[in-house]
Amino acid sequence: MKRVGLKDVAAEAGVSVTTVSHILNNVQGKRINAETRRLVLEVAEHLGYQPNDLARGLRLRRSNTVGFVSDEIATTPHAGQIIRGAQEAAAQNGLMLLMLNTGNDRDLEDKEIALLLRHQVDGVLYASMYHRVVEVPQRLASVPTVLLDARSDDPAVPSVVPDEEQGGRTATRELLAHGHRRIGFVNNIDDIPASRGRLAGYRGELAEAGIDFDPSLVVTEDSVAAGGYRGSRTLLGLDDPPTALFCFNDRMAMGAYRAASEAGLAIPADLSVIGFDNQELISENLFPALTTVALPHYEMGARAIFHLQQVIDRAEPLGAAVHEVLHCPLISRDSVARPRT
Repeated sequence: MKRVGLKDVAAEAGVSVTTVSHILNNVQGKRINAETRRLVLEVAEHLGYQPNDLARGLRLRRSNTVGFVSDEIATTPHAGQIIRGAQEAAAQNGLMLLMLNTGNDRDLEDKEIALLLRHQVDGVLYASMYHRVVEVPQRLASVPTVLLDARSDDPAVPSVVPDEEQGGRTATRELLAHGHRRIGFVNNIDDIPASRGRLAGYRGELAEAGIDFDPSLVVTEDSVAAGGYRGSRTLLGLDDPPTALFCFNDRMAMGAYRAASEAGLAIPADLSVIGFDNQELISENLFPALTTVALPHYEMGARAIFHLQQVIDRAEPLGAAVHEVLHCPLISRDSVARPRT
């Protein structure tokens, strides 16, 4: 079957090929009356006209593809939401997403980025498994790039990250709102933006409530269930133990549940626990279900595509990079209650 082209639409509508091109490509600033525009669109639909994206891409020097390069995101439980957010936003912008996972192998990463550049991608999302400062590969200097769940020391590289401090405030505020005044924080031992930000939020919210910071109520451990267990045991073993625990993430909260059980404490009757991340396989399946603060994975993926499109279109000029910080919402479940009197 012969492909319907601009000439076919023009002949059927009785107008010039130039007019058809201006209408179907939505060229701005052209004086075309509404009736002509309506007629051309109707004829194009009737004839089954489909734009030649390859030819259009060559004219505009666009491939309508963007790369998604990640360290380990594709293998993590929350990967689906980040990827889905990016894919759906890309599709809405007429872009295809090419995904590559490096497994933290720098040589493989270099080869994968070189492959994307050979395919002439319009831009790249450079994504991290967790919020951290990254060194942007030199090869990406030649293509529009946005960092996802990561940031760079170079302020010219746009980034989209979660608001860690606000999330720490939200978790602490929830415990304060239930009447807790002695709140322990089981933090990640790694010195990363998430651990620093959540601690700052915890301290800031306590200060606003008029509660002095007590360093004995903060412990650091590996951010896994075993680390949460060890840290929670330490806090629950204090002479004046906390009535509530804020855990760096849901895995550490899972360890806190074990420590509470061993201490003969019921959650939330004897001890309230709140997590972070909203890893649903954990938070929804603990008993009682875990109240937690969600990382905005879907929104981060979608917003990263939005900013990448802006850079590609030069709506965000070089040297004026946007660094967006996204709100982390509270997910209320059953692990928080008022402390025993």
